[in-house]
Amino acid sequence: MNIKKGDKVKVITGKDKSKSGVVVRALPRDNAVVIEGVALYKRHVKGRSGQVGRIVERPRAIDVSNVALVSSPKVKSAFDAKPAKGASK
Repeated sequence: MNIKKGDKVKVITGKDKSKSGVVVRALPRDNAVVIEGVALYKRHVKGRSGQVGRIVERPRAIDVSNVALVSSPKVKSAFDAKPAKGASK
């Protein structure tokens, strides 16, 4: 699975086609990703002691084959750092 948490992706099929967002969670075992603001469903939460019940929108997982990678934040590594002037290798 090439898509990781923090990548920006675009949905290419399904009811949320052409929507884009950031990957909040990657599920490699299920070959799926959860994208912020995409594939939302309404969950009715029952009121608890002293709280009122409400309707909460939560994102569902989308199969990786239904999204396309738009951009990925560059991962910093030791190889990217430039040596300081006068420092020996």
